[in-house]
Amino acid sequence: MIVITTPTGDIGSQVLDCLLQTAPSHGEVIRVIARDRSRLPEAVRARVDVVTGSHGDADVLAAAFDGADAVFWVVPPNPMTPTLQAAFSDFTRPAARAFAEHGVERVVGVSALGRGTAMADRAGLVTASLEMDDLIAASGIGYRALANPSFMDNVLRQVDSIRTAGVFADTVAPDRAAPAVATRDIAAVAARLLLDRSWTGVDSVPVLGPEDLSAHDMARIMSEVLGTQIRYERRSYDDLRTQMIGRGLGSAFVDGMVDMMQAKDNGLDAGVARTPEAGTPTTFRQWCADVLLPAVETAAAD
Repeated sequence: MIVITTPTGDIGSQVLDCLLQTAPSHGEVIRVIARDRSRLPEAVRARVDVVTGSHGDADVLAAAFDGADAVFWVVPPNPMTPTLQAAFSDFTRPAARAFAEHGVERVVGVSALGRGTAMADRAGLVTASLEMDDLIAASGIGYRALANPSFMDNVLRQVDSIRTAGVFADTVAPDRAAPAVATRDIAAVAARLLLDRSWTGVDSVPVLGPEDLSAHDMARIMSEVLGTQIRYERRSYDDLRTQMIGRGLGSAFVDGMVDMMQAKDNGLDAGVARTPEAGTPTTFRQWCADVLLPAVETAAAD
């Protein structure tokens, strides 16, 4: 049995879709942990076992992990967390105990690039994620941490600005090339590992996308796919902080985001070489055609 956390989240929902397509042929039963089962499509609810509640709750985990061989683990975002440790390691601690107690053999978790770099201990959300990986690894079960760069899908947060103003904004230097990955490719890697019973031990699995791109490269590709000029605007870290505080996000989360973005601008994601094993197929151009363009067209129609 495979247990999926965050089955309605950006990555968790795609992992679930992948497994529903392939797991039956492997003889795998799928169970999900969901706070609100009604958010799962009815067709999905008919094909999975649903445990209702938070995967930060020990009682919920006891029910969910009973009979489980593998778990897909994602910490849900908590923008009001009092500390980053509370959001990542403290939230995960009951699960780290429950994995061993219930005989879970393999866990695949969503994490980040940066381990072993000079910035790893001051990269905000990334630092907290790596500390969570260490906690899970110490539980004694097999663990694969998916080490991800920035997500292509984060661009969707700026659909309105891209559509109405032709502006794509970020804090990164405009000409610094870096990896980016589509969440659908992260989900595909996770599903493959969850179905593979051959691996043991602890390791990090880089998921790098097919190419390094700068912000100017991304703006150019968006322009070509959308058929309209998109330009990149670099915002300051102070602007980013002010924007997030204005949205009501908590200070620990805001500090963690700013620290992460500063670390990325200093090369946090550049420490792992792209290999055939670490690369994934979806190019940014293909992602723009498949995901961004329909999102922009839908926003324009509303």
